[in-house]
Amino acid sequence: MLLNGTVSSGLGRAHVFMSQQHYQEQFRRFIGQTAWPGTLNVAVEGEVLAKYIALRTKAGIDTLDADPSSLELAQTIDVSGINSTRIRGFLRDGVSFGGATAFKAKISCLDKSVQCAILIPDLTRHIDVIEIISGTFLREFFEIEDGAAVVIEIE
Repeated sequence: MLLNGTVSSGLGRAHVFMSQQHYQEQFRRFIGQTAWPGTLNVAVEGEVLAKYIALRTKAGIDTLDADPSSLELAQTIDVSGINSTRIRGFLRDGVSFGGATAFKAKISCLDKSVQCAILIPDLTRHIDVIEIISGTFLREFFEIEDGAAVVIEIE
């Protein structure tokens, strides 16, 4: 499955979660290395949003507040052959860190590409933003800023 979108700024809070050792151990097993302590946010719309909603549904995430046409289209997209991995949440010092679902992928921009994963947290405010994790600091690797076009290929 191919997804394309544009890089966008997030809330600046992913590093708090991404730097947790419990998550990093799971990322190391899943992507073969620890993840950069942050995510690359990729805004999607139209048919690509419908594909992302289909992935969110596979991950068990409700997206009922998405636009009805995207929800309807998402129901027609077959994601049964796409494998996912569960990232377990945990409690630390009375603070709950939620789980997530991850899909292996490759992200490309211009002539470069790198292995990555789509991370869909159980609790997120994003409906139309894909969160990408990688062992590489993607903004620096691709030399990109907000508005740059990227392509994500789910493996």
